Amino acid sequence: MTRSAMRAAKAAFLGAALSGAAFFGPALAPALANDGLLALQDDPKQWTMQLGDYAGNRYSELDQINAENVKNLQVSWTFSTGVLRGHEGSPLVVGDVMYVHTPFPNTVYALDLNDDGRILWRYTPQQNPEVIGVMCCDTVYRGLAYADGVLFLHQADTTLVALDAKTGDVKWSVVNGDPAKGETNTTTVLPVKDKVIVGISGGEYGVRGHVTAYNVSDGSMAWRAYSTGPDDEMLVDPEKTTVLGKPVGANSSLESWEGDQWKIGGGTTWGWFTYDPEADLVYYGTGNPSTWNPSQRPGDNKWSMTIMARDPDTGVARWFYQKTPHDEWDYDGINENLLVDQEIDGVERKLLVNFDRNGFGYTLDRLTGELLVAEKYDPAVNWATHVDMDPASATYGRPQVVAEFSTEQNGEDVNSTGICPAALGSKDQQPSAFSPKTGLFYVPTNHVCMDYEPFRVSYTAGQPYVGATLSMYPAPDSHGGMGNFIAWDATQGKIAWSLPERFSVWSGALATAGDIVFYGTLEGYLKAVDSKTGEELYRFKTPSGIIGNVMTYEHKGKQYIGVLSGVGGWAGIGLAAGLTNANDGLGAVGGYAALSDYTALGGQLTVFALPN
Repeated sequence: MTRSAMRAAKAAFLGAALSGAAFFGPALAPALANDGLLALQDDPKQWTMQLGDYAGNRYSELDQINAENVKNLQVSWTFSTGVLRGHEGSPLVVGDVMYVHTPFPNTVYALDLNDDGRILWRYTPQQNPEVIGVMCCDTVYRGLAYADGVLFLHQADTTLVALDAKTGDVKWSVVNGDPAKGETNTTTVLPVKDKVIVGISGGEYGVRGHVTAYNVSDGSMAWRAYSTGPDDEMLVDPEKTTVLGKPVGANSSLESWEGDQWKIGGGTTWGWFTYDPEADLVYYGTGNPSTWNPSQRPGDNKWSMTIMARDPDTGVARWFYQKTPHDEWDYDGINENLLVDQEIDGVERKLLVNFDRNGFGYTLDRLTGELLVAEKYDPAVNWATHVDMDPASATYGRPQVVAEFSTEQNGEDVNSTGICPAALGSKDQQPSAFSPKTGLFYVPTNHVCMDYEPFRVSYTAGQPYVGATLSMYPAPDSHGGMGNFIAWDATQGKIAWSLPERFSVWSGALATAGDIVFYGTLEGYLKAVDSKTGEELYRFKTPSGIIGNVMTYEHKGKQYIGVLSGVGGWAGIGLAAGLTNANDGLGAVGGYAALSDYTALGGQLTVFALPN
């Protein structure tokens, strides 16, 4: 949904609420979304959400920096975070203050933009460093959230903290999980209405995934919806919750697991949340089933690997769509769900677009969950031939698996080779961007394949529950690199243009009204390309590899571009954690061994602007 559509939705629904009207169900509360946050996202001078807006479009209407003058971009100022691990996410800008976060220990800085970035306050949580040992793929954190004068910090140890944005004082805190069981946090949260929506990490430890809503006022729990298990714990109505237009049926999750495996079944929720205020639905994805050895968990393993649409007031599910039933490759389904209004086959539709780890780009109707498009966004993808798009078929909506690349059919202790994509997917969590000017999505991708050998593993709380050995390498018969930055037409399911990169593109993209798209590379380059053609217009090498997400804001009439650099994350875990064994980092260390020839550890914010 574009910002103009968001404004229209806000106005219409505030009017409807005041008149007692309702579009879904009974009369709604006076405010259908956090009014303050809606107003802030409509101001392009600020950057108040990690994904730019509720729709997750990472698009800015600022155009002072444009395709004609971006070649003149210069470094305006920098800030050291003091932490040498992977820096994901981005700063927030609210008014004249920038809020910067770090990986563990999750320090927060408030910087005064009127005074050369002077530190107004800092907050460093007191966390048990043992939590680092149960964090899957680096100590990353994807950033702060803001609403109504409060910053929300979800720490690595799962403590959710509400900080006074002016002073940094703690207003309240609540513990969302237990690191002793492998429950941790790496992702941001989303304030919606009077609640804040929170996920959980730990799928590699047999954690049972869930999403929780806490009341913004005091941190009390409003509801919790599990990804697996009985309907009452998943907040599923078997008659009203749908899958591809049909009722999900009673206890659909329980029937897809053997015995009580769902209790350690994964489906964690460490990705992104988006929200449509008109439909009044929150969207997110669930991660891989546990263990990675598929022979130990027969069945579809519902509802791991699933896009979920839920009512933010009650948590009750409106619809599900499982992208990779009975996952055999660790293709977590947690990537962002972008909300746009576009025309398909001559009809304007309210769409949800998802670029899944499994290599397929999905376009769905976000109100009903109807599947409209499912196509490969990297031609190297080979584990499945296609997704069955015939509604009359018994396998409707399911990927058609190629037996050669089925890690279960090949058996335990058998090394299945040449599977594309690798476990880190054709795209991991690094968020895409959408430009309403071009109608295209800009997607940072991985062009990586793998060998995958499952083995039998037993569950012990707080211990790794993986059950597979992996190795990774560039996709064959291509440009030899490990990444591409692509423009995607989600209505047609086609690549508009593609830029090869030496390594995976692990940075979140930013599109602007200046007809440019920004992204970062693992070597540390900030790049700007033409949004229509992909022509490179600018590059600058920052001190360390970029896995952060590019953002923009305006201050005192001047537009700025900001990005965190600090190599790490899954792709850079070898550098970040000092690992050298090729199979460490769940196979990433060997695949990205050459990265150390191009960058080193760091932790810095770099801010760019045009010269005066």
